[in-house]
Amino acid sequence: MRRGRSQPEQLAFDLGRDAALERMIEARVAIRAENEAIRWRLRLLCIEAAMLAGLVLAAGLALRQPGRIVIRGALLAGGGCLVSGLILVGLSALSMHLGRRFATRRHRLKHPLARMDGDNGQ
Repeated sequence: MRRGRSQPEQLAFDLGRDAALERMIEARVAIRAENEAIRWRLRLLCIEAAMLAGLVLAAGLALRQPGRIVIRGALLAGGGCLVSGLILVGLSALSMHLGRRFATRRHRLKHPLARMDGDNGQ
């Protein structure tokens, strides 16, 4: 049994009817989540590179190797880890972007009269 409004002057507030607004909010949240994911990948990548360089440095010093060689090895290992990780993160972001473009294009081909949320000119 439905209850009536407590006051007759009260406006009806139904969020379920505005599907376009809901799709727009979901699209913006998805974009924001993707950007945050890339930032976290970069943070983890920097931490990983620093840890690897520190481990190489600690191992070299523990084995009583010459200081210059140990520092050079640590910098090369950390730099290599950083560069390879940046390449992987970049390729991951590129693949997400291309996948989104292909999905949009495929949707337009299947539904030529439908309008996507991202195509409203804003």
